[in-house]
Amino acid sequence: MIDLTALRSLEAVDQFGSVVAAADELGFTPSAVSQQIKRLERQSGVALLERVGRGVILSGPGRILVAEGSRIAEQLERLESDLQAHAGDVVGQLELVGFSTSMRGLIGPVVAELTVAHPGLQVRLTELEPWDAVERVSTGQSDVALVHRWGDVVLEIPDHLERRVVHHDEAEVILHATHRLAGRSQVTVADLVDEPWIATPDGTICRQWLHRMFAGTGRLPRIEHVSMEFASHQALVAANLGIALIPRLGRGPLPDDTRAVRVTDPVPARETIVIWRRSQDRSPAVRAVVAALAGAGAGAG
Repeated sequence: MIDLTALRSLEAVDQFGSVVAAADELGFTPSAVSQQIKRLERQSGVALLERVGRGVILSGPGRILVAEGSRIAEQLERLESDLQAHAGDVVGQLELVGFSTSMRGLIGPVVAELTVAHPGLQVRLTELEPWDAVERVSTGQSDVALVHRWGDVVLEIPDHLERRVVHHDEAEVILHATHRLAGRSQVTVADLVDEPWIATPDGTICRQWLHRMFAGTGRLPRIEHVSMEFASHQALVAANLGIALIPRLGRGPLPDDTRAVRVTDPVPARETIVIWRRSQDRSPAVRAVVAALAGAGAGAG
């Protein structure tokens, strides 16, 4: 019988291009991944990998096994969800992935309440950028994810994933109290041209949106300082080192010597979306998590 854990290792090698990369993603050692694939080869009687240079690719039988095995795994997951739905108990282990501000503003309080209401439910949390979170849920490595989508920045969600918008958020520009615009009730992006920005790293979805905001100005934002955490952005603004665009969700109190000002034309708005695999749609645990996140999102400021 085909070992489903070993099959996931083969899928990871196919996805990430090497045994080492697959092991790193799955949390195994490279030796363990190699042994699992060798076990699959013994079970199937065919070679599943081919060496190409210093890397490996799936052989023809390996590609067939991954394609058919993924379909079978999805059917088994759907069957498991149906059985759990029949029992009706919110139990089991579930991995929930989210972005940083959702961890503070939504996920933390929700999971705390869920584990009290359902002692048999164990929820593990992982913080990831939206693109990585979508991939983890899509490939079965995580169960549920909260992702955010800014304006027209593309975030592709595969068709086999269900989705539900749970919160609409807006970012404001954070200024030092002595800044020339700090007394305004709102500003436009044109007002912010040539300002020194504190921003998230290049390649993050928030950084992409900051660039999109400037599209109508014919200029690019002048990035002076780069930091992943919005709490660090606030501290740098408080030190009068620049300005920052920070969402309201999970932001926390602002330092006394800073001000939050609304931005228009365009408004930096984002939606928070919960995603999960359709094959787990009837899982009581997944449904409970999705419902709790939707309720918390509706009540968030």
